[in-house]
Amino acid sequence: MTGDDAAAWSRPALFLVDAVPEAGEVVVGGAEGRHAADVKRVTRGEVILLGDGAGTRARAEVTAVTKGSVTATIRERRYDEPPAVTITLAQALAKGDRGELAVELATEAGVDAVVPWRAERCVTRWDDGPRGGRALARWRTTATEAAKQARRPRIPRVEEPVTTPQLARRVADATTLLLEATAAESLATVALPEAGEVVLVVGPEGGVTDAEAARLAEAGATPVRLGPDVLRTSSAAAVALGALGVRTARWGRR
Repeated sequence: MTGDDAAAWSRPALFLVDAVPEAGEVVVGGAEGRHAADVKRVTRGEVILLGDGAGTRARAEVTAVTKGSVTATIRERRYDEPPAVTITLAQALAKGDRGELAVELATEAGVDAVVPWRAERCVTRWDDGPRGGRALARWRTTATEAAKQARRPRIPRVEEPVTTPQLARRVADATTLLLEATAAESLATVALPEAGEVVLVVGPEGGVTDAEAARLAEAGATPVRLGPDVLRTSSAAAVALGALGVRTARWGRR
């Protein structure tokens, strides 16, 4: 993709629709329509992006704007295949809004899925009732909004929260990397697959317990370090995703 082509698919604002037609007009209503018309204040003749969050996007020219609604005509449509190496973030629950910040940064850095992890030392506890449901909904909303901001063709899925035994079963068939500041292996040199799932495990503020590390190691996880500094749980995944983007074909290296 040339620089001009990349700009054409990254500069216009992205709005989500249920389905992206191959041609014709699309009416963007509801929350997305209000955001386009009343917040972004798009105008007739402006080019916007329409996406379904599952790989299909279109460049569309705005033909009409009303209060809370935008009508646009499809000019160009494309489908982006998922990367050969997909990355799932197992993110320990973090206090305050740091969990949502971790999801936001990881989404902007290209993560494909997020698994909330109920690690032993998590200060925050999601129950199985309405409170936990609201917290999960916030993570999902954060992923959606961050994907739109980054003009991503796909919205990362945010799965149901898991315990450590559940996480160990979840990662058994994937290449799993446990971020650990004292690990002997470096993320810069650890072996990575040409295709398939990589699970990146980020612990809570208090760190991963020895028992948790052992359980994940039994499932095949490899402890890796990012560098000489200790990062916050909210930023560690984004930094690691940048390194993985360079080391794999995700950023067009191969």
